[in-house]
Amino acid sequence: MDAAKPKMTSVIAADGSALSQELNELRKTLFPPESKKALRSFSSGEAAKLIGIADGYLRQLSLGGKGPQPDISTGGRRSYTLDQINELRKLLEEGSKGKRYLPQRLDGEQCQVLSVVNFKGGSGKTTTAAHLAQFLALKGYRVLAVDLDPQASLTALHGYQPEFDIGANETLYGAIRYDHGRRPLREVVRSTYFSGLDLVPANLELMEFEHDTPKALVDGQSETFFGRVATALGDLADRYDVMVLDCPPQLGFLTLGALCAATSILITVHPQMLDVMSMCQFLLMASDLLSVVQEAGADLDYDFIRYVVTRYEPSDGPQTQMVAFMRSLFRERVLTNTMLKSTAISDAGLSKQTLYEVGRENFTRATYDRALESLDAVNTEVEALMQRAWGREP
Repeated sequence: MDAAKPKMTSVIAADGSALSQELNELRKTLFPPESKKALRSFSSGEAAKLIGIADGYLRQLSLGGKGPQPDISTGGRRSYTLDQINELRKLLEEGSKGKRYLPQRLDGEQCQVLSVVNFKGGSGKTTTAAHLAQFLALKGYRVLAVDLDPQASLTALHGYQPEFDIGANETLYGAIRYDHGRRPLREVVRSTYFSGLDLVPANLELMEFEHDTPKALVDGQSETFFGRVATALGDLADRYDVMVLDCPPQLGFLTLGALCAATSILITVHPQMLDVMSMCQFLLMASDLLSVVQEAGADLDYDFIRYVVTRYEPSDGPQTQMVAFMRSLFRERVLTNTMLKSTAISDAGLSKQTLYEVGRENFTRATYDRALESLDAVNTEVEALMQRAWGREP
């Protein structure tokens, strides 16, 4: 009986392969005919809000033949793609007298590198990173989303299935590895269906960096491990206004590299006792490890550090108490706005989408509006912190 029993490694491998095939088939069903995602168009009201003008003025531009022309449905509804919205931003800025419609950084303003961290799974890191990157792209920034998590959820959200679409040496690992296979990060970057948003994808090969680094430390590699992520990202800094790094749920060499590359840090936390206790351990461990790398020469002068309350339920008494406790302890370092727990966000995730990708018509209007308002408030607050770091008034 025991001899005929399959080895557990074979069972796990078979289950993983079967699940991978089913997910690939699901992707083909969701995003035919080429199994690639595409961003929806935006109504004239949404477009005007994104640009920062009145809908009536946008209509005047359209009727006057200025700028890209919207698609007009049989019912007379006008809609714009994100590329068209960005064209309109350029047009308006060229004709404006000092008012900025393109928020991109100016000479002398450094590229913002925002590391989204916590080593407890389920704290909302990927949800926070994905929505922040897409929000900033919608606002007109040039954004690079960097997936440092071998589980590659951020990669999957942007239309790439890690085991099918991402080959060997096609992740950040390719730009930070220790051997002759190292390549420039620009060769790894992929475009997305979001205009202005590029992606450094992930897959399981990122784990190789965690395995290679101890050996490299013993061998005395000339470039320290904690500087490799910063060096790779620095080679692309002139192409982007902001980089959003989705870190793995562990305090390993990849996360330490991301913390050393960051100009600012966002720490996600679900307001429950076990999650806050876990965050406490993360902070203590991070402090000890970062002190060591700082003594070794790392520059850890952050523009800001903020705690992002995620999956928050205001009607939950203990959660409300926990948020109040955190605010009394960390004060302004806790973002004023919270990311609410919402069925709209989780339902969008079922089809590998974010709330910024799906239309209002797919949900109960109140549910959608409440979730979107929450996301926009959190991301607008982070945007304001970025602008202050550049010396601007938000």
